[in-house]
Amino acid sequence: MADIEEPGVCEACGRALPPQQGRGRRRRYCDATCRSAARRERARGRVLSSGSRSPAGDRSHDVKSALTSHPRHVSLDTVSGAADPVASTVRVTADRLADELDHPGAGSPLAAMSAARELSAATDAALQAAVDRARAAGHSWQRIGDVLGTTRQAAFQRFGRPVDPRTGAPMTRVVPPGVTERAVAIFAAQAEGRWEDVLAEFDETMREKLTAERLAAGWAQTVGIIGSLERVGDPFAFTAGQYTIVNIPLHFEAGEANGRVTFDLGGRVAGLFIRPA
Repeated sequence: MADIEEPGVCEACGRALPPQQGRGRRRRYCDATCRSAARRERARGRVLSSGSRSPAGDRSHDVKSALTSHPRHVSLDTVSGAADPVASTVRVTADRLADELDHPGAGSPLAAMSAARELSAATDAALQAAVDRARAAGHSWQRIGDVLGTTRQAAFQRFGRPVDPRTGAPMTRVVPPGVTERAVAIFAAQAEGRWEDVLAEFDETMREKLTAERLAAGWAQTVGIIGSLERVGDPFAFTAGQYTIVNIPLHFEAGEANGRVTFDLGGRVAGLFIRPA
């Protein structure tokens, strides 16, 4: 390491870098975008130097690279007609997250969180695309559920594209905001014995049928069979007609179960179940 006094220039875009003081590693790039662009250039150079012949699609990409400023190279794949947009988005966001994790002191501490969130959304889209491709290839929901480690019904509820038989139009899968968090909170309240908090979420019919005593008795029966609730898994919400249903994996100390909370159009709880996994 050497003292760094004079500012350099970014090796990717050529812009002047901000001054650095004291001892440390010399900064080479403006930001994660330029680091990613430079890494992609190096990878492209290794492929070309290996002697392999570039296909026409790659030559087209080289032309676009020459006509595009370095900071925008990271977006080239996402606008390329030859590249799959889902795959390109995953690749770009994964590169960005890797850069942020490899160089945690180069940018904002929140940058890695933002990149991880974008990658999570990209992989969700990629999983949907992969399921669509499997269905187009003729694979059953049972087989898809087996690969995903879930039931065929759960796989269909998450990835299926149902059509309304009355209209022939795709059925909406828009889930009201906050329902998954509320469903998780309901099971947390039961585990902590806060029965009145659970009852406050119920619609009128549920409140007529269930009291705090009956809720407590039902939870005690579950604990007596599979022990105390230790943690919950990732909730999954979907719409079914006029209801929104949230399924939650429940991990007890001696067994697994599935929790289900059903919300009506008004956002009140119209159903609450615990079923064997």
